[in-house]
Amino acid sequence: MTRNLVALCILSFSLAGVGLAQATDSSAQNGTQLTKAQAKQLLHSAHTPDQYRVLADYYGNREKYFQQQAAEERHEWIRRSQNVIVVAAKYPRPADSARNHYEYYASKQKEAGQSAEKFAHLAAPDSPTN
Repeated sequence: MTRNLVALCILSFSLAGVGLAQATDSSAQNGTQLTKAQAKQLLHSAHTPDQYRVLADYYGNREKYFQQQAAEERHEWIRRSQNVIVVAAKYPRPADSARNHYEYYASKQKEAGQSAEKFAHLAAPDSPTN
């Protein structure tokens, strides 16, 4: 019994290690990925076009992420809206929660898109640095 438990633990750790290695390999292919703290620090100290380009890429990736999340929540909202019983429903219904999630992700997508556009404009060689 103990041998099986030890073997199971070793197997699970090795599979987790393989998954981590694949995740770091894919992030290395995409270039350097900023963490939220690094992006915040760079946001306050950026003054060169290269730094603005990194910020534009970061916010562009965030926009894509939020777009994907919004699409998933919109699909869930549509699915949940088909099963609504209005008479006995209490707020928030599952469809309301899915709609709120969709609206949140859509607003975050819009904000990230605006930031990406702003920093892409600042990264352009002929743009003002204000």
